[in-house]
Parts: sequence; C-alpha cells; structure tokens
Amino acid sequence: MIELSLISAFLVGLLGGGHCVGMCGGIVSAVSMHLPNQSKHQPKVLFLIAYNAGRILSYTLAGILAGLIGASSFFLRHVLPIQQLLYLISSLMLILLGLYLAGFWYGVTYIENAGRSLWRKLQPYSKRFIPVQNLKQAFALGGLWGWLPCGLVYSVLIAAISTGNAINGGLLMLAFGLGTLPTLLAMGITAVKLKATLQNIWVRRASGLLVLSFGVTGLFRLFSA
Repeated sequence: MIELSLISAFLVGLLGGGHCVGMCGGIVSAVSMHLPNQSKHQPKVLFLIAYNAGRILSYTLAGILAGLIGASSFFLRHVLPIQQLLYLISSLMLILLGLYLAGFWYGVTYIENAGRSLWRKLQPYSKRFIPVQNLKQAFALGGLWGWLPCGLVYSVLIAAISTGNAINGGLLMLAFGLGTLPTLLAMGITAVKLKATLQNIWVRRASGLLVLSFGVTGLFRLFSA
C-alpha cells in the first residue's frame, strides 16, 4: 500500500536527522551565516524554506525518475516475479538503513559512490549562488544540493524504484524530503543544540531500530502473503 510506504518514507526522513546533520548541516549553517541583511519582508526563515524547497523538489524529481525505472522493469513480470523482487530489495534496504542509522553498520555509505561522478559535475554551479542574496538563489542552491551523494537518499530511491510508478516514486521521495524538513529548518536556526541531541547515540539507535522495524514488517508481509 502506497499510503504505508509514504508514512515509512516520511519517518525515515524524520528519524534520519542525525545523518542529515552530518551531511547537510554544514551547508545549512553556511547558508544561514551568509544571508543578506534581514528585513521584516524577508526574514531568515524564508531563505531556509526556499533552500529546502529546492532540495525537496530535486528529491521528488529523482523519485519520479526512479519510479520510471521501476516501471520499465515490469516488462519482465511474465518471466520473473519482478514486483515481489523489488519489494524484497526495498525491505532489505530499510533494514540496512536502520542498522546504519543506529550505528551498527556503515555499508550504506558505499552506495554514495554511485552519485559522486554526477555531483562532481554539479558542484561547481553552486558557487554561482554563494553568498545567497535573494530567495531565488536560495531555491536554486537547494535544488543543486539535493543531488549531493547521500546513502540515506539513495536507500529511499531504491524503494521508489520498487513502486514501479513515476507518480508514486515522486510522492515517496516527496514524503521523505518533508520528513527531513523539520531537522534542517531547525538546524539553520539552532545548530549547536540540535546537533548534540540528534547525534546522541541513544537517539540514533532508537531511530535506527524503528526504521529497521519497517523493513522487517515489509519482509513479514511479503512472505506471509
């Protein structure tokens, strides 16, 4: 059910806050510190919202592409149980992601290597928007940084492929992006206190084990059907 998948994706984004702080926290802090003089018309939070809107839009577009890839694989459904296979991979990725977030296993980071070549081509363009002078620049910068290699993002993209549908893939990544929004908005405002909380070992382990439970539940549903 796509509804349950959307809830899981949102919670993965929300519970992956410790990872987001490590990957994007420095970027958000840099954007926050180099914003133009604030006014009542354009307060700091508007720039942070614009930045994150661009980032989430990139996630959504990537989800649409992933869904299309999944849809294209369905021509094999008469030869292989492709839908069940994709669902199995998605559930296993949630388990591995949960282990990563809990600090028990770091193999997910190897997935990031898949996107490094693309990022090397995109990164130079980000210099055009730093320092940020207006909301359009903040949005464009967020759009670029949405393609930053990230094991957390790529893990959810694999789940987007398993939907076998462009719209559902996009919605899945949109839900994930919205889940990351509270952490990164708060990071731009109260960086130090938030970072200490989210990277607390027990907070990370509780979050990771909850994400892992999503994957275990998926496996149970698959093999009990």
